[in-house]
Amino acid sequence: MDKKQFFVTQQGLEELKAELENLQKKKRPEVVERVSNARSMGDLSENSEYHAAKEELSLVDGRIEELGEIIKKVQIISEDGKNNGVINLGSQVTIKVNDKEEIFLLVGEWEADPREKKISHESPLGKALIGKKPGDTVEVEAPAGKIAYHIVKIH
Repeated sequence: MDKKQFFVTQQGLEELKAELENLQKKKRPEVVERVSNARSMGDLSENSEYHAAKEELSLVDGRIEELGEIIKKVQIISEDGKNNGVINLGSQVTIKVNDKEEIFLLVGEWEADPREKKISHESPLGKALIGKKPGDTVEVEAPAGKIAYHIVKIH
């Protein structure tokens, strides 16, 4: 039995629950209706709409199952991640790279979104930051070579 936990913030959990509810109450019934309508068109062996609808239903059902499993195994992370002055899940961190400061939030892999400056604790930068404190410098291997990140502060 897989005991893996999924680390998310409270907001991330709410977003997962909202997606699951939307799939169960809106999307799945719509797709089931498409399958039913396509089935009524006759010869299923040459009915591309029927096959497309069945495939979409399979994808929706798979996502519903996946979300259900994730939600069962969620571990909520605190967004007050100061944790005695060291970086941990939930920490918002200001780092300096190439004389430019950026603020990142360290989250679980399911919430990671680089465009929103949310980085996974499983990413190379996330792994390097865990357990560090302001004043530390970490180096992360990137395609262009090693990049040094100076930790300015934990919010």
